[in-house]
Amino acid sequence: MRKKLFVSNLDFSITTGQLRDMFSEIGNAISVVIAVDRETRESKGFAFIEMESEDAARSAIEQLNNKVVNGRPMK
Repeated sequence: MRKKLFVSNLDFSITTGQLRDMFSEIGNAISVVIAVDRETRESKGFAFIEMESEDAARSAIEQLNNKVVNGRPMK
């Protein structure tokens, strides 16, 4: 069963491709959506990652929680 993760404290310059690559090393990342401001189209610093399975989501949390990316620890 698929599992959607909320990822916060992201660097504002991170791309969906970078996030997809990080999460895909752990399991199949079905979708990656970075929240953006409606007017400026700039990142809000958080994203939603949908993983293929609960096991992959759990592994992603264990491996990537507090991982420093571009100077900021992901949550």
